[in-house]
Amino acid sequence: MQLKDCFEKALEASRELNCVSASKIDRTLTALADAAEKHTDEILEANREDLARMEPSDPMYDRLLLNRERIAGIAADIRNVASLPSPLGKILSETVRPNGMKITKVSVPFGVIGVIYEARPNVGFDVFSLCLKSGNACILKGGSDARYSNEAIVRVIREVLREQGLDENCVTLMPADRAATAELLNAVGYVDLIIPRGSKGLIDFVRQNAHVPVIETGAGICHTYFDRDGDLKKGTAIVLNAKTRRVSVCNALDCLVFHRDRLADLAALCAPLAGKNVVILADGEAWKALNGHYPAELLQPADEHSFGTEFLSYRMSVKTVDSVDEAIRHIARYSSRHSEAIVSENPETIRLFLQRVDAACVYANVSTAFTDGAQFGLGAEIGISTQKLHARGPMALQELTSYKYIVEGDGQTRA
Repeated sequence: MQLKDCFEKALEASRELNCVSASKIDRTLTALADAAEKHTDEILEANREDLARMEPSDPMYDRLLLNRERIAGIAADIRNVASLPSPLGKILSETVRPNGMKITKVSVPFGVIGVIYEARPNVGFDVFSLCLKSGNACILKGGSDARYSNEAIVRVIREVLREQGLDENCVTLMPADRAATAELLNAVGYVDLIIPRGSKGLIDFVRQNAHVPVIETGAGICHTYFDRDGDLKKGTAIVLNAKTRRVSVCNALDCLVFHRDRLADLAALCAPLAGKNVVILADGEAWKALNGHYPAELLQPADEHSFGTEFLSYRMSVKTVDSVDEAIRHIARYSSRHSEAIVSENPETIRLFLQRVDAACVYANVSTAFTDGAQFGLGAEIGISTQKLHARGPMALQELTSYKYIVEGDGQTRA
């Protein structure tokens, strides 16, 4: 089948979705959650084929890996989406002109959304769930590393769509080759929106080559600032969790920004990281504070590449600053506007940080690991966002809707 035929079928499916009730969409999502669990063995078998082609030492291996626990988590996330209020048909504004003509602004789907992503097979379930909930058909373009996993996942989704009496073309999986990416980026008239989800290289390529409108996601470069008034016990737990909970995802901590007045506590804060074999790339002052107190084989001097890097591994940089203002400037320079955190007991310092740091999620005394959790109503890594809204749950659903004006009158020809 020619890709143009796939695009046409996706477009037709998106139009049919306009007539599907919110209750039916929710039933379909619930059925999909059940089917994901039912077909766990089939999905894992396909995933093993993908894993066999990748070295376990590759940081992407963990992103690619599926297991029973993760599929159970995916199913739970899909049920969370089903439980969310529909973002469609919401009255955003309503006015009546002096002549009696009524103008209503109402939320509506975009239509067809193309999502390009790398070795994260769970993204297929996540993207489809959000798109269906928001009334959009989706075209998925996964990476070749996850080819077999993606194919198995889309087979399950399409089976559920057929069983629920919906058009299976509400989801389409593109071939894994680069030629398919080029066609998707140029599918003007069929695809309403492209969202790249992955590395900076992928995001830049899509932005530079797409003729379809793009919502740009940000790479996950995350900072945690330990303030002069930070609590050491809280900070130790937060940094350990943010860095080591799952290093291959974009909410993992990349740079610890540390107040100069608390350098005497840096070794104690970093001590648990040594147990996880975290390599620390420390600036001059931080290196002096850690030298002799942190394993020598895990301590390296920072260089120009140590900051502004999304490590996706057991590596973390440390930057020393002398104020919250300097911390905010450092974060602004290197941030991808994903997730930033402060550890402090000073309410005014916290207020300044939360107000001035420009990111999708800004935390006070909370680990950046929360960004991709079900705490925001969805869970798992979704990857649908703008740079300023790398957010989850209801907010991500709102990003997948547009709006239209409904104008009602009684024969008026002039406003």
